[in-house]
Amino acid sequence: MPPPADIVKVAIEWPGAFPKWSLGSNENFALQIADSTNFYITEKNRNNIKNGSILRLTTSPYQTALQLHERIQSSSMDAKLEALKDLANASRDITFAQEFINLDGISLLTQMVESGTERYQKLQKIMKPCFGDLLSFTLTAFVELMDHGIISWDTFSVAFIKKIASFVNKSAMDTAVLQRSLAILESMVLNSQDLYHKVAQEITIGQLIPHLQGTDQDIQTYTVAVINALFLKAPEEKRQVRLKFSYLEMAHILAQKQLRSIILTNVIRNPTPINDEMAHQLYVLQVLTFNLLEDRMMTKMDPQDQAQRDIIFELRRIAFDVECEPNNSGSIEKRKSMYTRDYKKLGFINHVNPAVDFTQIPPGMLALDNMLYFARHHQDAYIRIVLENSSREDKHECPFGRSSIELTKMLCEILKVGELPSENCHDFHPMFFTHDRSFAEFFCICIQLLNKTWKEMRATNEDFNKVMQVVREQIMRALSLKPNSLDQFKSRLQNLSYTEILKIRQSERMNQEDFQSRPILELREKIQPEIMELIKQQRLNRLCDGTCFRKISSRRRQDKFWYCRLSPNHKVLHYGDLEESPQGEVPHDSLQDKLPVADIKAVITGKDCPHMKEKGALKQNKEVLELAFSVLYESDEYLNFIAPDKHEYCVWTDGLNALLGKEMTSDYTKSDLDTLLSMEMKLRLLDLENIQIPDAPPPIPKEPSNYDFVYDCN
Repeated sequence: MPPPADIVKVAIEWPGAFPKWSLGSNENFALQIADSTNFYITEKNRNNIKNGSILRLTTSPYQTALQLHERIQSSSMDAKLEALKDLANASRDITFAQEFINLDGISLLTQMVESGTERYQKLQKIMKPCFGDLLSFTLTAFVELMDHGIISWDTFSVAFIKKIASFVNKSAMDTAVLQRSLAILESMVLNSQDLYHKVAQEITIGQLIPHLQGTDQDIQTYTVAVINALFLKAPEEKRQVRLKFSYLEMAHILAQKQLRSIILTNVIRNPTPINDEMAHQLYVLQVLTFNLLEDRMMTKMDPQDQAQRDIIFELRRIAFDVECEPNNSGSIEKRKSMYTRDYKKLGFINHVNPAVDFTQIPPGMLALDNMLYFARHHQDAYIRIVLENSSREDKHECPFGRSSIELTKMLCEILKVGELPSENCHDFHPMFFTHDRSFAEFFCICIQLLNKTWKEMRATNEDFNKVMQVVREQIMRALSLKPNSLDQFKSRLQNLSYTEILKIRQSERMNQEDFQSRPILELREKIQPEIMELIKQQRLNRLCDGTCFRKISSRRRQDKFWYCRLSPNHKVLHYGDLEESPQGEVPHDSLQDKLPVADIKAVITGKDCPHMKEKGALKQNKEVLELAFSVLYESDEYLNFIAPDKHEYCVWTDGLNALLGKEMTSDYTKSDLDTLLSMEMKLRLLDLENIQIPDAPPPIPKEPSNYDFVYDCN
């Protein structure tokens, strides 16, 4: 008779002491998972013990915390260093962390950072490596303990913040200390509104820039992350005023070609490949840089503001090479008539008062800024476009003013100006780091593209929206190629003429063509189950290959991973923690935990997942919600996932549903089904190309009067 399902066989190291599940302060021993994690077994997680697990009998979390609390206060430098190493390692376990924090361990660590460093600083000359290690392990333990979210970040003193900031501001600092100090500052800014003000007083972007000029990409990544956090978490009260101040400071640095130029030279153009975390931080910086334009984008033009109207006069002067006429030059009616004529040539909607055109938000005053930049910095191209279209009389003129306003609005939509950066996006464009006025230069290239496409389409005012759709497609296709410079982007657009766009559309239409006649629909219904079975096998094969998932908490990011894969016989899910992201497949033997597929009750997605209901920042992030799913097994146990991207989310939810005999409903499955079904249909109908297929079958002919024409095979 097989043993009950809740009984497993385990091996226990260190025999001779009696283990207990209870972890009260009076207990001396507890059980740990005997692997690289060394996590304690508790009442909450003991059901995760699998058959064949190796457990270690060791001192209880309370006893360990008590011992380490005493050891890290040792007067011996060597003993203190070993104790801090052990503390940094043990602090990854939340059970231990809770006990150590209950002993006021966080306060002890902050005091060691605040006051202990001065005491050890005298020893730096003779034992500098030891000093660096002491501080490094102290900060590592602090980061690990705070990462559990047990206590609030608001409890730390200004002295502690100043000390952490001093490690960042020093020109020469141990790499590990610098990295952890940057991580602490970033977490402070992201998790506490009050600490934002205090950190901003201690750290300037100018002090952070030297860390970008090194060769350590991890240090560069944390540095960019701190810069992003300072601008991303501006205070809510008087947000517009404070953001304006912060953004002006950032714009000043960008104008001096410091931050942008250093990132371009030392990060983007560095021979070392950019990792995912750095790509994400560059994307965030790109978004925040473009968000500097939000104020102008959402500012309406005041038709009564003479300074703003002078900009329109400047556009007219540059285009037609005229001087502003004095007030007594001709009658008022004559001047108005002349202005109206010129504003019509400039392509404004309101010829009498073009200032009204810029009262639409978005794009507001940003459109006028772009037009003026184009007129001043690309004067020949500006004059050519205006004069070329103003002299046409065949109704095919491209209205420069209206086009510029609509194009600016489109570019803001494409680059998501004014929106907060996404949590998991890595979509940065190197070309936007090559120029101090990258958005304005981007506009200048695109307005010339719009004029060129307008001529290629032989468009009139009635075709305005059609032209804008084609231009959007040209821009999006060129951006998808990730050009390294604005010149390269411009050359990519040269290969995406209107004729080429038509060819691409026709090719895509042919690939996605869906015949609607009844015989074709019947054929589709017949072969669709075969295609779905093929997709199901592909999903299960991908689950067998496995996926590395990142552990995410309320902090920005963690370099902690776990891996999950399906056994080749599709009966067991193997999973376990990893120290780092694997380069290839992870063998089943290295994954300690198992979950039989037969025990899986349901697959839960989105906000219904238990780890999305917990209190924390993640539940507020829409994109993380869209990537979350959980596996319910036994009665109320869950295996929680956050997919690295939408593709992996679809693969895993489809695969798990297929294992449970349920329908695969993801967008990825629908896309694969459409593609494979269309391909199979075309292959089967290849011999019928250019033959009209009737909706109804042909009529059956009348029976012949005799069958003498039949050949007798005998």
